[in-house]
Amino acid sequence: MVTGGFIPFTLTDYPGEIAAIIFTQGCNFSCPFCHNSKLIPFNPETAASGQNMDGMEQVLDFLYSRRHRLSALVISGGEPTLQADLPDVLEETRRMGYKLKLDTNGSRPAVLRNILEQDLADMVAMDIKAPWAKYHLLAGRAVNTADIRESMELILESGIRYIFRTTFVPGLLEQGDLDMIRKILPPDAEYVVQEYRHTAAGPAL
Repeated sequence: MVTGGFIPFTLTDYPGEIAAIIFTQGCNFSCPFCHNSKLIPFNPETAASGQNMDGMEQVLDFLYSRRHRLSALVISGGEPTLQADLPDVLEETRRMGYKLKLDTNGSRPAVLRNILEQDLADMVAMDIKAPWAKYHLLAGRAVNTADIRESMELILESGIRYIFRTTFVPGLLEQGDLDMIRKILPPDAEYVVQEYRHTAAGPAL
């Protein structure tokens, strides 16, 4: 797994758990408001060659040593589902006893399905960027919204803890857009709107 950052301790990213966060390098979206823009570039050759593997091994060693102090691991990004060995990392940390939360943009439902079917996630946080007609504007590129819909359905049918979330970016989204997103979801779906806050900070490297 090609990592772009690691935070060894957080009380906010997995509600109710003491967690660490792995940030994966590479994203297939280019959201104009992204606060982790350094994680967007992705070099498939680097990923295939295993570059950064030493860093990942160090992270796993750390997680093993803290398995009685930390209770959960969050894998964020970037977009984690681009990493071919994501299921392997989830499985290894599952064996350590960690609860697992995956952050995703929902663009790769086949990968998400595999993770859910293997019971490799206890919680999923999925971004819903915009109403379908505006999705390409918020994602920064063309998006197959059928994939986004499929990922939503997989999460809703999984029975695990989840949250859907939208970052409200003034100038790109309006209140009416949030109303349209809510109509996409079941009335009882867990959904939060995050206020956009401009920051130059990224994950710890």
